[in-house]
Amino acid sequence: MFGDLERTPRTLLVCERSSFLDEKNRLSSQVEQLHFNYKVSMLLPECSSAPSHLEAVFNSINSFYLIRKLPIHELLDKHFLETAVHQGRVSGLSYGTRIDEDNCVALMPNGHLSLSLDKDSFEVLGVEGKPSRFNQRTNSRFVVSVDLTDSSMAPGGRGYQRLVTGLKSRLQLKTDFLLSHPPGCGASLHAFLSRYDWSEHKPEIRSHTLTDLSSPLLTSDLQSCDPRRLLEWLGAVDAHVSCENSSSSFLSSLVCPEPRTRLSQALSVSVCGLLRPQDVQQLIQQIRCYLEQPRLENWVSLTVHGFVDSPVSWGGEEHGVLRGGDNFYSLLMFHDHTYQLHLATGAHDTCPP
Repeated sequence: MFGDLERTPRTLLVCERSSFLDEKNRLSSQVEQLHFNYKVSMLLPECSSAPSHLEAVFNSINSFYLIRKLPIHELLDKHFLETAVHQGRVSGLSYGTRIDEDNCVALMPNGHLSLSLDKDSFEVLGVEGKPSRFNQRTNSRFVVSVDLTDSSMAPGGRGYQRLVTGLKSRLQLKTDFLLSHPPGCGASLHAFLSRYDWSEHKPEIRSHTLTDLSSPLLTSDLQSCDPRRLLEWLGAVDAHVSCENSSSSFLSSLVCPEPRTRLSQALSVSVCGLLRPQDVQQLIQQIRCYLEQPRLENWVSLTVHGFVDSPVSWGGEEHGVLRGGDNFYSLLMFHDHTYQLHLATGAHDTCPP
C-alpha cells in the first residue's frame, strides 16, 4: 500500500488569466471542449439564496435520458443518424462502466463515436483501432474512434456495414447509456427510446448556506494565492469539509490559504446530471450579470467536473483513470470582468487546451 502511495501520479494544472472583454479570450471554446459534465459547483460569497435569474437557469437546464441495456449498434440506426447525430443534436455516454476495466462508449455532439474496449472485445469487433495510450506496453486496451458524419460511414457503405456487423453480430455490446439533447429536440427521440427501457431525469440541484466561513482574500490579480491550495479549499467547501485545522492536525491538514478573510455567509450550489457545455455557458453568463450588482464580495467561483470514467476528455482526446481521473476546470470570475481559469487533468491525459 505504501508503495502505491509513493507512486501516486502527479496531475496537470493549466492556469490562465484573461478578461471577458478581451475579444481574444478563449473561454467559450475551452468550455465547449469538455463534452461530458456531471457536476457544476458554484460558491457565491455573502449570499444566502440564489438570485432569481440564476434559479431560472437552473430550472431551464434540459433533462436527459437513461436507457437500460442499449445495444450500441442502435446508435448507427439510419433514422437516429439522420434526425439526431447528423444534426449535431445529441451526445451520450455509457453509464456505470469503468474506463480501466469495462467497455466504455461516448457519442460526442460532433458525431464522433468513441469505443474504449478491452483486448478480447476489440479483436471480436474486427474494425480498425489503436492501442490505448495508457497501456501501450501490454496492449490490453484499444480505442476505436469513428466519425459518423463522414461519407464513409453513410448507411449502406462499406465502413458503416462493417461497424454495424461487428457491433450487432460479433461483439453484441450492450450498456446502460445516458443521452442528452438540446432544448426542443426530445420529441424526435421518442421513437428511438420507445424500443427500450428508458427513464427521463432532471438535473439534481442542491444548495447549502454556509456561515462564518474562512475564505482566501481573492482579488483579480491572485498573485498571493497558490492555485493548487485554492482548488483544494474550493473542493473542501463543496464537500462540506472543515478547513478550520492547524497545519499539524493529525486528522486533517486542510487549512484556508493565506491571506484570508471571513465571510459572514456564502451560498454553495451544485447541479448534477448529464450537463451540456451550453448549460455551463448560460450559468457563466448569468453569474456575470450577478457580479455587476453591488456586492460585499467581488467574486464567484464555478467548478465543472467531467465524468471520471468517460472515455474522452478535453476535445475528444482519450481519457484514462488509473489512480487519478482528474477531469475538471474551475473558473473564478470578478466584478471587473476578469477571470482566472484552472484546467486540470490526470498526468497521463493530453494537456488541457
